[in-house]
Amino acid sequence: MNIEFFGRDAIIQTPDVAFTYQVSETPRDFDNLRGLSNTLDWTNHNNYLGDYIVFPFGSNNDLPHIIKEVVQNNYIAPGLLKRKTELLWGMGPRLYTEVIEENKVVRKWVDDKDVQKWLDKWDYEDYLLKSCVDYQYVQGTFTKFELNKGYKVGTPFVNKLHNVMPDKARLAMLRANLDKDKDATHIIVTDWRLNHLSSVSDAKVYPILKPQSPFDNPNAIMYSNMSTFCTDYYTVPDIYGSLEWLNRSTAVPLIFKALSKNSINLKYHIISPTAYWDKKRDEIQKNCITKQIEYKESMLKDFQKEFLQKIADVLSGDENTGKYLHTEKSFRVDQTNLIEEGWEIKVIDQNIKDFVEAQIKISERADAAVASGVSIHSVLGNMSDSGNSNSGSEQIYAVINYLNTAIDIQEMIICKPINVASRANFPEKNIKIGFYHNVPEKQKDIAPKDRSINNSPAKP
Repeated sequence: MNIEFFGRDAIIQTPDVAFTYQVSETPRDFDNLRGLSNTLDWTNHNNYLGDYIVFPFGSNNDLPHIIKEVVQNNYIAPGLLKRKTELLWGMGPRLYTEVIEENKVVRKWVDDKDVQKWLDKWDYEDYLLKSCVDYQYVQGTFTKFELNKGYKVGTPFVNKLHNVMPDKARLAMLRANLDKDKDATHIIVTDWRLNHLSSVSDAKVYPILKPQSPFDNPNAIMYSNMSTFCTDYYTVPDIYGSLEWLNRSTAVPLIFKALSKNSINLKYHIISPTAYWDKKRDEIQKNCITKQIEYKESMLKDFQKEFLQKIADVLSGDENTGKYLHTEKSFRVDQTNLIEEGWEIKVIDQNIKDFVEAQIKISERADAAVASGVSIHSVLGNMSDSGNSNSGSEQIYAVINYLNTAIDIQEMIICKPINVASRANFPEKNIKIGFYHNVPEKQKDIAPKDRSINNSPAKP
């Protein structure tokens, strides 16, 4: 038996059958999140850690990890989420102020040395990029605020911000406050898969940062997220409803691999005469007598395997051909009929066209569903129903529409912690940070001398 693993999944081949295999508790199964009718009512499944009630992120408190595994095992979802991050990032974060001109809100991009000096001290771009990635997966970010030493006796100041991975952070509250209020008051950071005893002993508890009073604690964490209808504490990610389609999309390439490489996908049928192998048996037996060794039937089997391997080498045009069944026949006389026995090689009709076409249609439908769940236009994800490249104007309109309608809330949520810190450190400055974008234009609307084709670097 041959087993080929793909993560925790596998393709198994035996002489009679080939099949794909899945572990029931893998993220691709997802039954542990879809099995209950109240699967989205996570607040009814509280966990406890010491003096704290921990609000689970998912029915089994592992939704970020599940989304990570399902997305990264897929061939299209990681690229779509990366493209969303790239579109949001644009030309990177920049400082700006807002003014009203002709009854319109206009951003004035500025270069403030004080604020920029503070940002450069702690690599704010790396922090924002990690926050952008977290948001695309789970529509929320966790940020730890670190104040300056001696903040109680001197002027308090937010030294820097740290991105906290969403699989490590959970909202919580003190058990003693359960009867008073059910709002989360703390965030506990640890390995919530609880694979080691140290996951509990090393857990760190932080108060939730209050934007109105960011200097209350030397270290606090802010959870900035998109609200979800009738859901407490955490956001239900957009991709949640597409996870089953992600499973289907991921499974299709696995099926094709099993079909083309590991399944009993017969290419040829070889028929050999019985008399041929009877003659070979006699030859091997005589050879054993000459050498004074005992004859074993396995000797004929070994010769047969070696002989058939030579035939396979001849028939195999590439890696996936040369698979065949071997049978025997011989000449014999049946009354007045002569029954022919001899070598024959027959090409077997595969008859898999309908199956392959059906799988391709499933894959195309799954890809479209994944793109919808990720909330990105198929043009921006380089997907086309026809398989052809989308026109330039179609791509430009898609980008313009995305920039005008799909990034403002994302930017507000992702940049909220850094804007809260900036406002606390520089209360006299009305400066925010956001992502700068160049709005694309059609080439025909640009003067010939300014078109990109005329401004590309000259080739040597």
